[in-house]
Amino acid sequence: MKQEIVTAPDEPTVGAAHFRTVFAATARGAHTARHAAERWLTDRRGGPEADDESTATARLLVAELTANAALHGRVRGRHARLALTLTATTLRIEVTDARGERRPVPVSSAGADGESGRGLLLVAALADAWGCEPCPPGGKTVWAECARREG
Repeated sequence: MKQEIVTAPDEPTVGAAHFRTVFAATARGAHTARHAAERWLTDRRGGPEADDESTATARLLVAELTANAALHGRVRGRHARLALTLTATTLRIEVTDARGERRPVPVSSAGADGESGRGLLLVAALADAWGCEPCPPGGKTVWAECARREG
């Protein structure tokens, strides 16, 4: 798994920290990416003793979005990407996969008896904002943002 951790003071958002990793669009790849992101978030937020509700929320969002990429965004021979941007006020989580034609549909639209979509209901409930954007030439990026809440 290729992993890049960058703190980018030259970015337009002053003081933003960035985490990026490419992972195989498999359950194992998503698991590995999720754990790398969790370690990075823990380090940025002051270590394990600083874990709070916003860190737990971020972990759930990363887990759900990476799992969705592995389950619904898998294309043989193509990888997925996880990117986190942490500022003083917001965490943005982006997961990009190769299946642009498979747009996320929350359970409220998919129907209560559907076999999928409940995870996006969780994302919608936990995130302050979320959405999906095309990622040329044929993929998509599903993103979620959550405000940092201390204590």
